Amino acid sequence: MSSDWPRVRLHVVTGKGGTGKSTVAASLALALASHGKNVLLCEVEGRQGIARMFDVDPLPYEERRISAGLRDSRGAGSVHALHIDPEAALLEYLAMYYRLGRAGRALDRFGVIDFATTIAPGVRDVLLTGKVYEAVERNSRNKGATQYDAVVLDAPPTGRITQFLNVSDELAGLAKVGPIRSQADTMMTLFRSPRTAVHLVTVLEEMPVQETADGIAELSRVGLPVGGVVVNMRRPAELPDADLERAGRGGLDAERVRADLAAALDPVPAPLPGALLTEAAEHAERHRLEVAQREVVDGLGVPVYELPRLPGGVDRGGLGELGALMREQGLA
Repeated sequence: MSSDWPRVRLHVVTGKGGTGKSTVAASLALALASHGKNVLLCEVEGRQGIARMFDVDPLPYEERRISAGLRDSRGAGSVHALHIDPEAALLEYLAMYYRLGRAGRALDRFGVIDFATTIAPGVRDVLLTGKVYEAVERNSRNKGATQYDAVVLDAPPTGRITQFLNVSDELAGLAKVGPIRSQADTMMTLFRSPRTAVHLVTVLEEMPVQETADGIAELSRVGLPVGGVVVNMRRPAELPDADLERAGRGGLDAERVRADLAAALDPVPAPLPGALLTEAAEHAERHRLEVAQREVVDGLGVPVYELPRLPGGVDRGGLGELGALMREQGLA
């Protein structure tokens, strides 16, 4: 299946905490790195999540190849990773625009950089997103630097994503002129273009779905391009629809359950049939709530992709499994 996002070079992945946005970002990078493509996976929250997911050493502030992409008949590309640290990004910025090499490192020792990025969070976001922007816009004139077909950003949570990407407006009261304001304005041309898509990750629970809806509305309000919604960790229905309905209203036949257990167990532990009926009722109620929230997601007016809950947890193989599902559904 072809990608739903053929023009997109920058995939921004956000989501409420606990929805698995970092896992989705990593899996998306693997999926995009098929067909011989080079992909850069970036993180900006300082948690070294990429290193843990790919089981590699903690990442420095430099691009490193960490994995091959998913393989198909046309081969596999490569996934590179970058852990973007705001202090290191500011040192690089000072060296690039103000020729402050050794002097910039001296400022770091005195704590000036930490002070600057704390009192001016808008500057911090320009530095973090600026490195992502440079990777997307990199071309053959950047001698010796890897050029990427796509960049995936494991971004801050949904509640902060608009502020994080809308750097030009965030700097309005802080820097009206100068190179950092000019850089912010230039970056916004990419972030608001069809070459960027902001994908939102949710699970089928009321609060994450509501935050996703609010995030889509806020992104649209400021002109940032919404991509798709990834429904993550979807649980399968373990019972047929008719049995789910009966389980939800406590109508399953307890004697039949006990008889079925007796065919496999002798004797049947006395508490087991009741415990199974309780578990079935809880499963039916959870499924009912998920169906209701899926209807809300389907009404958001954007493409929806679905990933299952992996029973064994997510390891490198699990990332590949999720990436393959993304590719099948057209996200990559």
